Amino acid sequence: MLKPLNEYVILSFVKEETKTESGIILTTSDKEKPSFGLVEAIGPKVEEIKVGDKVIYQTYSGTKTKIDGKEYLIIKQENILAIYE
Repeated sequence: MLKPLNEYVILSFVKEETKTESGIILTTSDKEKPSFGLVEAIGPKVEEIKVGDKVIYQTYSGTKTKIDGKEYLIIKQENILAIYE
């Protein structure tokens, strides 16, 4: 498993819904907004976020990596915008 340092967070990707509950299909421009991720691990300086949280992060931030066939995003805590409850 990855062990992040300092204020870094490891996220796995959560697929966004392409259709709303009422059946409306989201356009491409809606998909380019901030993305969702699941917190897999946190560094020792991370506050307010815990493993298992669903978060929204800034698009085009962090570093993508693939380990054992699973894709992860290594991102600074400051690039996480919100916790999705």
